[in-house]
Amino acid sequence: MKSKKIVSMLMATVLSVGLLAGCTSNKSDAKDNGESKILNLYTSRHYETDDKLYEEFTKETGIKINVVEGNPDELLERLEREGADTEADLFITADAGRLDAAKKKDLLQSVSSETLNRNIPENLRDKDDQWFGLAVRARVLVYDKERVKAEELSTYEALTEEKWKGKILTRSSGNIYNQSLLASFIAINGEEEAEKWAKGLVNNFARDPKGSDRDQAKAVVAGEGDVAIMNTYYVGKLLNSSDPEEVKVGEKVGVFFPNQETTGTHINVSAIGLTKNSKNKDNAIKFMEFLSSDFAQKQFAQTNFEYPANPKVEASELLKSWGEFKAQEINLSLLGEYNSKAVEIMNKVGWK
Repeated sequence: MKSKKIVSMLMATVLSVGLLAGCTSNKSDAKDNGESKILNLYTSRHYETDDKLYEEFTKETGIKINVVEGNPDELLERLEREGADTEADLFITADAGRLDAAKKKDLLQSVSSETLNRNIPENLRDKDDQWFGLAVRARVLVYDKERVKAEELSTYEALTEEKWKGKILTRSSGNIYNQSLLASFIAINGEEEAEKWAKGLVNNFARDPKGSDRDQAKAVVAGEGDVAIMNTYYVGKLLNSSDPEEVKVGEKVGVFFPNQETTGTHINVSAIGLTKNSKNKDNAIKFMEFLSSDFAQKQFAQTNFEYPANPKVEASELLKSWGEFKAQEINLSLLGEYNSKAVEIMNKVGWK
């Protein structure tokens, strides 16, 4: 009887140990699987197109994407503050200047990917492969079709002529899009010519700069000025807005690509970078490659009114309707390189 009790106790002990080991093993497996199926993204983009792409990537790979949306500058500050403790694997934002700022703060790392190099042209990615363009916007001249004829327009430089006195509208000098535009002039024409242009443009402002790109188009239609400097993407958003008044604004303005006979129209990108302290690097690179694919690029083009960064993918019919254009032939890394000088010039010439 006593021996039976001992055997029973031994069997119970073995069974308990076995169950405990099994639970520990399962828990470990779940943790491993969880780590291999997670991706954390910081993004300043907030579009339905992006949300659908996240869902499609998860469907294809099983990798869950945790998204933190926010103001681009605040997200940069957060990445810097979190340092090695950050959960962020990727950083997405608009404008190469912001991505370069992240690079200078040592928040990104280089990515070696034949897929990305094949899909994203050299001029649309960082020279050290720390960020890659995903979608392109052109910074064009938007004009009132009743008061201005397209043949009256030619170059950015021509906007400083006397005929445009009190007729030019644009955003403030604090806007990264305008900083990058001026930075491109520094890269192409040098500091002296860039300052001369900025000063001439300020002299022709219809009002102190204020508002968003869409607000510039609305001000054109309202008669506050005749020509606005803004991104093509926003014209697409106006024309496809749920607000009938915004649609009317989009219909009343024309799009003109400046500098087609000279240096080309300024372009910029929404771009993606792998964070220096990514905990899910392989997953992050898979997602970067996915966003550069024909499928994802078509979504950017067709539903978000952006030009695809991947040259194999066609633009939307709306963007095609504005015509093909010659873009500035510079590597967009230079926009970040000359950003501080552009801001300095803007302050000097009184661009508020």
